[in-house]
Amino acid sequence: MTTTNTGQLRPSWFTRFWAVVRYEMLWNIRKKKFLGLIIVAFIFATLIWALPVFSSAATGQPIEANPNFAVTFSIPSIGSFLFALIVSMNSISSEFESGTIVPFLTKPVSRTMVFLGKLLATFIIILVAYTIIFAYGVISGALVYGPQNNLHLLPLGLIGNILSTFIWITLILAAGALSKSTIISTLVAFGLFFGLLFAVPIISIFAGPSPALNYFPGSGASGTMITTQGAITIGAGTDSIGINLINYVLYPSANVDFNMTRIELQGSQPLITQVYAYSEALSVITSRSVATALVYTIVFLLTAWIAFKSAQILE
Repeated sequence: MTTTNTGQLRPSWFTRFWAVVRYEMLWNIRKKKFLGLIIVAFIFATLIWALPVFSSAATGQPIEANPNFAVTFSIPSIGSFLFALIVSMNSISSEFESGTIVPFLTKPVSRTMVFLGKLLATFIIILVAYTIIFAYGVISGALVYGPQNNLHLLPLGLIGNILSTFIWITLILAAGALSKSTIISTLVAFGLFFGLLFAVPIISIFAGPSPALNYFPGSGASGTMITTQGAITIGAGTDSIGINLINYVLYPSANVDFNMTRIELQGSQPLITQVYAYSEALSVITSRSVATALVYTIVFLLTAWIAFKSAQILE
């Protein structure tokens, strides 16, 4: 504790910082949108293991054991984006829109403390939500597919999924801090996500799976890795960091082949063939996606922080 000129005790830096974190976490938890997203995530996670059960019951065919179900479980791209959007789309912008930033900053907290507190609260919420979903995936996988292998690698998948999500979180925070508008930050996020979601596959089909596509946030180029367990589809973009980290530990010397889709006309019928384009080591793909995600996250984070610190407040 430190003493002010008036003789009153001033809370420590950590006490004030943690008050900001608690405020942001409680504000997020109270949002019905976030709770709704958690429910939807559980529904989709349930469908992943429930559909094979229903199919087995309907056809009479036993469910094949899959000891790698849990370790290959991952939050899909659209899921990561929606979690990022719900948690952060009005974290900063709504403070300006509603005017709550004015009384907030009359407290003994700096703008940097407020920004860091919001960032930590967002991280904690995503960490808890993803941990629960991953644990649910492990339990359901064991119940449906039998004993699971390589469960010690799940923290890698969890960390990778969080890093993939934080690209979009920091982008949304930056857009919100610059525009001070929830609508604008949401539109920017939606535009970039769905633009890249559709543009990258289209470019890959017509121009080939160029390595340059992997430097954009998203799925990147898609290739095939041949292992003793069979062929595994590998996404080379930032959305697949979690599963790629696990695959790298399991297959450290593996290579991934990327093919180009060629469409030719034979008479009046189109002929679609896959032509070899290039090959990359899984280690290169994994390290590049991690480095790309970190660069995007840091750049967006600095942009958001500078914009938030320098923003003018109209009372």
